[in-house]
Amino acid sequence: MDTPAKIRFSMANWQEDFFGKGEGGVKLSRTTCTRGFQGDLEGEGVLAYLSDYRADGTCHFVGLERVTGTLLGRQGAFVLNHRGIYAHDTATSDWEVVPGSGTGALKGLRGHGSFVAKHGEDVHDMVLHYRFD
Repeated sequence: MDTPAKIRFSMANWQEDFFGKGEGGVKLSRTTCTRGFQGDLEGEGVLAYLSDYRADGTCHFVGLERVTGTLLGRQGAFVLNHRGIYAHDTATSDWEVVPGSGTGALKGLRGHGSFVAKHGEDVHDMVLHYRFD
């Protein structure tokens, strides 16, 4: 059974570069940023997103994030695989821990979660449902 970890995060150092504008106004972007984590996870994430912006203002994105920190007393690092959508000033993302990516005391970490982040808000909540193999 998975254990829930309650986490708050904030985004920093958002660097977005656009490329590959296509038919119908679709354009692609590559974004790198960092996230600070507080709560049951204390640490930092380094994140890269690939996004497709559409003429209707929506955006789909995928990303990989290396998280380094302490999860309820266990120190190490792991990778999250993100996928989500941005619409109506809100990003919704589902993600999972990449199997085998845990290091240190986080070796064997498995998990998944999601978040909803309203554009313009500084801090967001998420829950990591996790276990160790």
